Amino acid sequence: MTVPRPASAAGVLTAPTELEVPEADTVADLATPWITLVWNDPVNLMSYVTYVFRTHFGYSDEKASALMLDVHEKGRAVVSTGSREQMERDVEAMHGYGLWATLQKDD
Repeated sequence: MTVPRPASAAGVLTAPTELEVPEADTVADLATPWITLVWNDPVNLMSYVTYVFRTHFGYSDEKASALMLDVHEKGRAVVSTGSREQMERDVEAMHGYGLWATLQKDD
């Protein structure tokens, strides 16, 4: 879709030009989920990582332990999904607990 450009504000008429307006399917989908990843590090104990997941996210002992094992054995775990803003808050919280965490768009 193209939209005609208005004449200049100084009253001088110029030849109309057309601007490209992106189609709806090319606009970024703001509802696309983001994820928070917690990465393995050589500092924090496995019991502490489990405690953080239980405390911050409210996960059960079983889920927190399973995520901790993913971090320990696979090097990382997806600990939360949601909007970019929420994932930024979760990453900041993980940093506050001393864990290594990042966010990325969910594929």
